[in-house]
Amino acid sequence: MPKLTLRKEMQNVLDVLGISPISHGVHTGIGGWKSGGALLESHSPVDGELIGSVYQADRSDYEKAMKMAVQAFQEWRLVPAPRRGELVRLVGQKLRDFKDPLGRLVSYEMGKSLQEGLGEVQEMIDICDFAVGLSRQLYGLSMHSERPGHRMYEQWHPLGVVGIISAFNFPVAVWSWNSMLAWVCGDVCIWKPSEKTPLTAVACQNLLSDVFRSFGAPEGLSCLVVGDYKVGEWISSDERIPLVSATGSTRMGKLVGEAVARRLGRSLLELGGNNAIIISEQADLDLAIVGSVFGAVGTAGQRCTTTRRLIIHRSRYEEMKQRLVKAYGQLRIGNPLDEHNHVGPLIDSLAVQAYNKAVEAVRQEGGTFLVEGGVFSDGEYESGCYVKPCIAEVKPHYAIVQHETFAPILYIMPYDTLEEAIAIQNSVPQGLSSALFTLNMREAELFLSTAGSDCGIANVNIGTSGAEIGGAFGGEKETGGGRESGSDSWKAYMRRQTNTINYSTRLPLAQGIRFDV
Repeated sequence: MPKLTLRKEMQNVLDVLGISPISHGVHTGIGGWKSGGALLESHSPVDGELIGSVYQADRSDYEKAMKMAVQAFQEWRLVPAPRRGELVRLVGQKLRDFKDPLGRLVSYEMGKSLQEGLGEVQEMIDICDFAVGLSRQLYGLSMHSERPGHRMYEQWHPLGVVGIISAFNFPVAVWSWNSMLAWVCGDVCIWKPSEKTPLTAVACQNLLSDVFRSFGAPEGLSCLVVGDYKVGEWISSDERIPLVSATGSTRMGKLVGEAVARRLGRSLLELGGNNAIIISEQADLDLAIVGSVFGAVGTAGQRCTTTRRLIIHRSRYEEMKQRLVKAYGQLRIGNPLDEHNHVGPLIDSLAVQAYNKAVEAVRQEGGTFLVEGGVFSDGEYESGCYVKPCIAEVKPHYAIVQHETFAPILYIMPYDTLEEAIAIQNSVPQGLSSALFTLNMREAELFLSTAGSDCGIANVNIGTSGAEIGGAFGGEKETGGGRESGSDSWKAYMRRQTNTINYSTRLPLAQGIRFDV
């Protein structure tokens, strides 16, 4: 696709999504305004071109948006939950109508393949469907009281303003995981998107505006505040925000968690991953090679669930190496909007620097490359952000193997017993996603048992990347411990209240205590 053709195509996308050359960086769901901060430029890692600019928020902009959010909550919390679900249903329909242009913008601004960009918007649609059903299922429990003539139960109430800090690699899906659930729970949201992908966030707010306006939703229900790390600090330290959901690096998450904990707020943290696939002696290698390669190179290695380590049984090690080399030789790298390509660029030059640093660290620690890496220096879409997916043979204890590098670098290592493989997998500080390929039921059950994977996600015969909306998403250890999306993750966005009603003519005390007056 020639560069001129790409630019023309993307200009059409921007026009459809209402993206101006300079956009408002503060938006409250229905309206927006020119903020007082500096302009933030968004350049595509696909071809290095300037896509557009966004006015960043200053502190006064943030305060104005927060005031609207607090006021909106007073109204929105009183709307019946099924009615709140109807708004989310309409949002899902709007996303269906604009799936193609929004998916293309995700691909162009972030650099992931078009299939993955469209898939990310589909995740938004799916979580809308999930949230609509949830709006009629915000159940509490009924419990038997130990006192006669009493009824005891618990119920869930809206929490308040939910702060959402999202990362560049899933610039819109993770926001939707939080916001759609928060809205049906009766909360309002204030969103700080990544500075690296602000235009996809602006596009989402533009799409929401018509829906909110026609529905009669209060302004401030969905607040967008574009800015740098200072906006994250404001959100984390703001006592008006009872819950902060933050996605990003472990370093960032520790700062957010500390600031929120200092004011005794709640934090939902989705941080780093250092995910492994164990290839058993009894694995189906046809399945394993697909799961391993896509897990390692999908989104150019920039998923929190990216496969970073392959732990391969010694008896299958050489065969798996041969298959990996063959598969990597078939990868097509280039413009991610060309559906024939498998791997797009890294997000920016800083990511390329981290990739180069990791490659050098492998060599310094004694590792060898089965598939060599490198940075592409030429090509039709020159941006300096395209790198070669590589495979390194390493030892599990190498410092670089313990570290998460957001790039397509796959570490491979052999093992002899499944217990050894599980120990290797669990030896890293992160604990997000894990997988085992085996046809042995006993191995599968051991892997999923208390003595098995210590990750929040453990799969058998599928890879580490990708997650279904219906299951709770999140991890342990330095991954943060948060849970988003499906299952009962909605409880994070509400406050629990226990209620006891005395319908008798006496007032007995609990535990049989007597107090006569």
